[in-house]
Amino acid sequence: MGSLSIWHWLIVLVIVMLVFGTKKIGNMGSDLGKAVKGFKDGVKGEEEKSTAQNLPQANEKNTIDVESKEKTKD
Repeated sequence: MGSLSIWHWLIVLVIVMLVFGTKKIGNMGSDLGKAVKGFKDGVKGEEEKSTAQNLPQANEKNTIDVESKEKTKD
């Protein structure tokens, strides 16, 4: 009684298709796909934004501290 057999799921699928229609189900699938793609693009954009903030900008003054040594001739 706890699990549903394949026949139960097929009956549920037929009822859902009768209630909503195949066109509406297709549109919902398409909308879901667009939402997932938008979410992935948003996450990718945030990653690019965070890496861009960590990189130095071209117009910033960047200094490098180094010790210079005189070259001696032997």
